[in-house]
Amino acid sequence: MSRLDRHIRRMQAQRDCLNAARDRIAAVPGVVFELGLGNGRTYDHLRELFPDREIFVFERAVSPHHSSLPDPEHLVTGDVLETLPAMCARHPGGVALVHNDLGIGVDEADAGLAARLAPSLVAALAPGALVVTQQPMLDPALVPVPLPGTVPEDRYLMFARTGAAAEAAVAAAGADEDNRVESSA
Repeated sequence: MSRLDRHIRRMQAQRDCLNAARDRIAAVPGVVFELGLGNGRTYDHLRELFPDREIFVFERAVSPHHSSLPDPEHLVTGDVLETLPAMCARHPGGVALVHNDLGIGVDEADAGLAARLAPSLVAALAPGALVVTQQPMLDPALVPVPLPGTVPEDRYLMFARTGAAAEAAVAAAGADEDNRVESSA
């Protein structure tokens, strides 16, 4: 498969997971963390999905398209391993969604970064909050959530923060999956 085809499939999976996250966290209060801005396409999509939520964007080197630049109060610049813990401390249990779009495309390095981010993120996540990511977020407080039916296994990942609200989110996601399977039969 060409790099272009892999990129397109990743973008489709990302969009489908974020669209599903919108519905799954509708009852979960909190802000959104976007880890990685790039040129701002995903941030722009998040603004459309969550117009009533604050979205904080973390980026080391800011260079997005001018129409996708967060205001200074919502743009956290610098090394995410240094800036994320302070922002998580400002929002304990107050983050409804994290989209982790960080990485360099080297599986071992990206998994290592995700492992280093997980403890700070878990402390900030509200019960039932979701993490949408390409890398596994391995923490006992995070449970895998079924992916939308359009997303191939391991193309993208979704995790919910444990607790009663998380169990409801996982159950709802499973019901969505059951309905998709029934409707395709």
